[in-house]
Amino acid sequence: MKNLFLPALLLALLFAPDLSLAQDRQVIPLTDRWHFTGGSVAGTEIDDTVSLPHTWNATDAQEGIPYYRGEGIYEKTFTAPADWRDKRVFIRFDGVMTTAKVFLNNHLLGEHKGGYAAFVFELTPHLEYGKENTLKVIANNAYNPDIPPLLGDFNLYGGIYRPVHLIVVPKVCISPLDYASPGIYLVPLQVSGSSAELNIKVRISNATGRDETRSVSVTVLDAEGHPVLSQEEAYTAPAGESTWSKKITLPHPHLWNGRNDPYLYHVRIGLLQDGRITDSETQPLGLRIFHVDPDEGFFLNGTHLALHGVSRHQDRYNKGSALSYADHRQDMDLIVEMGANALRLAHYQQAGAMYDLADSNGIVVWAEIPWVGAPAGFLSETNGYEPTEAFRENLKQQLTELIRQNFNHPSILFWSIFNEIQNPKEESPVPLIRELNKLAKSEDPSRLTAGASMLDPGENIHDITDVIAWNRYYGWYYGKPEEMGTFLDKTHKDYPRFCIGISEYGAGGSIHQHTRRLKRPDPFGSPHPEEWESYYHEENMKVFDTRPWVWGTFVWNMFDFSSAFRREGDHDGINDKGLVTFDRKTKKDAFYFYKAIWNDEPVLYITSRRFLFRYHERTDVKVYSNLPEVTLRVNGQIIGTRIPVNGTAVWEEVTLKEGNNAIHVEGEQNGQTLTDDCVWVLDTAFGMRQVSRIYKLMEHLWLILAIGLVLLLWFWVKGWRRKQRTPKWKRIVARTFFFVFLVLEVLLLVIKIILNSRMGA
Repeated sequence: MKNLFLPALLLALLFAPDLSLAQDRQVIPLTDRWHFTGGSVAGTEIDDTVSLPHTWNATDAQEGIPYYRGEGIYEKTFTAPADWRDKRVFIRFDGVMTTAKVFLNNHLLGEHKGGYAAFVFELTPHLEYGKENTLKVIANNAYNPDIPPLLGDFNLYGGIYRPVHLIVVPKVCISPLDYASPGIYLVPLQVSGSSAELNIKVRISNATGRDETRSVSVTVLDAEGHPVLSQEEAYTAPAGESTWSKKITLPHPHLWNGRNDPYLYHVRIGLLQDGRITDSETQPLGLRIFHVDPDEGFFLNGTHLALHGVSRHQDRYNKGSALSYADHRQDMDLIVEMGANALRLAHYQQAGAMYDLADSNGIVVWAEIPWVGAPAGFLSETNGYEPTEAFRENLKQQLTELIRQNFNHPSILFWSIFNEIQNPKEESPVPLIRELNKLAKSEDPSRLTAGASMLDPGENIHDITDVIAWNRYYGWYYGKPEEMGTFLDKTHKDYPRFCIGISEYGAGGSIHQHTRRLKRPDPFGSPHPEEWESYYHEENMKVFDTRPWVWGTFVWNMFDFSSAFRREGDHDGINDKGLVTFDRKTKKDAFYFYKAIWNDEPVLYITSRRFLFRYHERTDVKVYSNLPEVTLRVNGQIIGTRIPVNGTAVWEEVTLKEGNNAIHVEGEQNGQTLTDDCVWVLDTAFGMRQVSRIYKLMEHLWLILAIGLVLLLWFWVKGWRRKQRTPKWKRIVARTFFFVFLVLEVLLLVIKIILNSRMGA
């Protein structure tokens, strides 16, 4: 991105403690030396000192076994200084899975239900000043029918897996108690290139027990940190919680324009007493105009923009969900490098850092709540929906938390309500979907609502949200990749008022498994060749690129992630549909395909480079590139030059020699020469060349034997039914040949399996 350093530095300065401006607000991390006790999958008790973020499922949930779900207890002591007596102290948890009971000095502060949103409790009434205070948190990630998600193709890692902070503020402050929001809402009323009108709402909390007069200041800073608007007015804050609001207008605003120009203002709100700022908060402000048209697709600031997106789960290898800021930043850097301009943060509210990074990088965000379904019996006996008041109320709570905590992020354009929810007549979720959609529009009428479906378009859940998208896996779980186009065209024709997107599409791919023959693998088995994953994405993009009315498409998934029930690919417990491996160390071939077609930076990449040992003399060489033309050399000999089409160039039936083969490609763009190299080994040891010929013969024998089995079975059964008219010797011959053919068929199957694993066929 252009000049990312300056916005990053500005953000750091804006959010750093500024004692001259806000002497009475302190944000103190509670990271180190938590005493943790809890269970384990092995049945033993864990008793350890840990640092936050922390999860007790960092490794067990990633091994394909039923991981430990239950209770874990965290305890920590801290000293409250005597000068806090005239202040208020809050504790903010950014995320605890799935429920959290919080105690201070044995007093229950409250319980939070929901594993993905932040929550805040006030400590003030139970603090002991000048002494040690004891915090205790009981976290529990056990299944709870009242709290979504009830199921999912992902793990629910237990623990305090996001940061925790103490917030120390004066008696009258910008409230942290409004669903753990920042207490500031920058509500766009009208935005255009000539002016932007906003309504600024500030939640103010007054614990003095009487009316208090304060001044409220508003300062709008441009991307360089210069004030472009400053206003101040008096406000009498009643005791308790209240809302101050004011309309402001910015002339000729600089618009937030996605990847092209992610311009950010910042708005600093201050509370003043006797001319001194006693509390302040700063929030991002991005001004943009957007809409979706069912016939023309997505528009940002009046210009059509094809949303090429990816989805992201929040876990990674040997860390589970206990991620650092550096982890989030690395994920965003990879997304930006590949060239995506949209991000589905699935299937739940994710860390605040991801929304911050999306703002500053110009990534359009689909944010969603964890209402996740599946056909009953697929992952559990529930389809993700419980028709109870407790379940409904918790979903509404989680939706409210998602919207209020992230209201000011300009990157978020879609609030998503459901994912793959089924629609049984006896317990229809439609009334709840309507209720949630109404809630989202009342909380934030400026954004669009969305849903992700796997149902037939004729179901009555698809016309409730502003836009609808489908999870479709043609070419992986079923069908062929080109059938995606058939589905989209028919849906668009049958339901012309739908704003149609694709919320999930993807295929498994292992960097350790390869094939020279493109054939759809067993999605729930092995192998998952990297070559099929690449082909799958190439074919799907041909479909999407010719249908601009598809408002957005989201690859499932940007990164491999852990799902304990999975038994497939090269590792149990891993969903390997990512474009990058679980440990983030290897970018798969398909990553470079998208980089070649989505990124303006020069790309040149030889695919199947990890398919090191070859057992056939002739092979195709495929390259992903956005260069004008690419030249291939094999063992120093020029094979030819190709012009990449849709990011791809192929040289067919290239001859390899015995032993090492040096594969070299090069191209030029704007005077810059790019090259890429790899080595493939032609290995004919163990008679593999001859075995290869036998293998081809076996393909024909397989069909002949299968036909023979059917005929012999027919003769045998027919002879058995006509014992009196069919000579005994004919029945014996038919039966004998049937069993001989059956044994040969089984032997051929065993040999094919062995050869497939040996030859990568």
